[in-house]
Amino acid sequence: MSIVKIIEVLATSPKSFEEATKNAVKEAAKTVKNIKSVYIKEMKARVENNEITSYAVNAKISFEINA
Repeated sequence: MSIVKIIEVLATSPKSFEEATKNAVKEAAKTVKNIKSVYIKEMKARVENNEITSYAVNAKISFEINA
C-alpha cells in the first residue's frame, strides 16, 4: 500500500511563474523523493516602478511514500 503526502512550498523567480514553479519542485526534490504532482494554489507578482520584479507561487507538492 502506498500513501500520498502533500507539502506546501513557497518559491520565487525573477523571470516567470513557470520558473517559480520549477524552483518549488527543485527545492522540494532535495529532501523529498517520489514527487508525483504540483498544484499551484496561489500566484503573486511583486511590482516596483510599474514593472514586475519577481514572481511567486504557493505550490502544493504531492509525493508517494511506502507504508
